[in-house]
Amino acid sequence: MSLSGSQKKGKKYINPVPTDAGGFGKMVPILKEYMANKAEVVPKNTLGPFKTDINIYNTPPASGLRITWVGHSSLLIEIDGKRILTDPVWSDRVSFSQSFGPKRFFQPPIALADLPPLDAVIVSHDHYDHLDTDTIKFFVGKTIPFFCSLGVAQYLKKWGVDGSFITQLDWGDSAMIGDDCVVSATPARHFSGRGMFNRNETLWSSFVIKGPKHKIFFGADSGWFDGFQSIGSIYGPFDLTILEIGAYGKNWPDIHMGPDNASNAHIALQGKLMMPIHWGTFNLALHDWFEPIEDLEKFAKQKNIDLFVPEPGKPTEVNGAYNSEWWKRFMVNGS
Repeated sequence: MSLSGSQKKGKKYINPVPTDAGGFGKMVPILKEYMANKAEVVPKNTLGPFKTDINIYNTPPASGLRITWVGHSSLLIEIDGKRILTDPVWSDRVSFSQSFGPKRFFQPPIALADLPPLDAVIVSHDHYDHLDTDTIKFFVGKTIPFFCSLGVAQYLKKWGVDGSFITQLDWGDSAMIGDDCVVSATPARHFSGRGMFNRNETLWSSFVIKGPKHKIFFGADSGWFDGFQSIGSIYGPFDLTILEIGAYGKNWPDIHMGPDNASNAHIALQGKLMMPIHWGTFNLALHDWFEPIEDLEKFAKQKNIDLFVPEPGKPTEVNGAYNSEWWKRFMVNGS
């Protein structure tokens, strides 16, 4: 498939391929599955605490590429002299209310105020686990460029971000971060909406980040589709693919990949190393909290994929395959 810009049907954006994003029709089977579920969706052992050594940021990464996984899809990416924060979520819950909804398994390992100077913030789409009101408000008044999918700027502006610092991107659009780093929005298979009545009225995207020396793919949220092959052909190969592996379920197979399809996406993208995200932070599905990463280890071995799995909060240089296996310390009796 080609990488054309997004398309709409009326006010609503549509996916690059036909997609079942769930909805009210799936509520009954999902509720039944939820009631019968025996999985350890929330860790029995409290995860963490994790703590970022912020002094590390005083020294640039020797390799030019270093990643700090804050949790879920929030990452501090240091690439060829630029610092980019993705889908920043620091709140306790990913919900329209901080009184209820999915609660994080561990506290963010670094405080927002302790972040090093940023060159950009990327927001992939408007779901609560990727776009957090209180976190965005922290950046109000700061001169940090935001790059987001079409339509998402309305929220950033509403919460106080100066519109002159916001660049909205359609699929296929590119923009500069400084004078030597390019960010490009690419298609994803997902959906959007922060309420019952505004589904798909803003766009969802994945992103290519290209510096003078390194090139990475930030997949955000997406189900499998053949667009990964097109992205790999046009923008690849990638030094690192950052792909979601959690929050999948049999009642919504089109909008989240799970570890098997995520590993297939990595191969299609022509990635060298694969970093799994969107797992081990919030309870958003019905699988064991550790199942995505345990299964990914098996698929990676079968498919000869080199993984990059840093511990939450630990700034880690990208020098080759690395697996911290941090989650195993918190599994009950090896589960």
